[in-house]
Amino acid sequence: MIARVGTDTACAYDTCQTAPAGGADLRWCRGCFSAAIIFVANSAGSTVAMDTIAVPSGQDVTLQEVLIDEQLGAPLVRFRFLAPAIARETGSVAPAAAAQDMDHLCDTFAVPYLETFGLTVDRVVISFADQDTPFGASNPLATQFFEAYSVSEGGCMWEEF
Repeated sequence: MIARVGTDTACAYDTCQTAPAGGADLRWCRGCFSAAIIFVANSAGSTVAMDTIAVPSGQDVTLQEVLIDEQLGAPLVRFRFLAPAIARETGSVAPAAAAQDMDHLCDTFAVPYLETFGLTVDRVVISFADQDTPFGASNPLATQFFEAYSVSEGGCMWEEF
């Protein structure tokens, strides 16, 4: 079960952590990876087992956390997923396939989530990371993909940065 917590964070179970003031330092791109900062749902060091979510590529994707943030004065919700198959050296899912998976998750996971919790936002960000990294920590060995979407009429529209 995923629940909204406070005004800054929504999360899975009780493993919440908020984004830093002013939003997170993220690098946005369609189908590219960034070895920059990766955020993790787990502030206490324990892992919450989550069910795998079906995506078109067939890779194993699990939800890490949902962060409610504000960027440039507009509400933003980040859906962070663990996707080990995107790893640079050992992964089996290409960036283009991961982008399709993120499009799918926005429409089939993020939009229903927003509706369930009555959230109105200007932007949804879907991110994949191949490994856990402590919240706010840099991990140059990690692979991470990001996609941003606007949500209107019950669907997601990819936004180019």
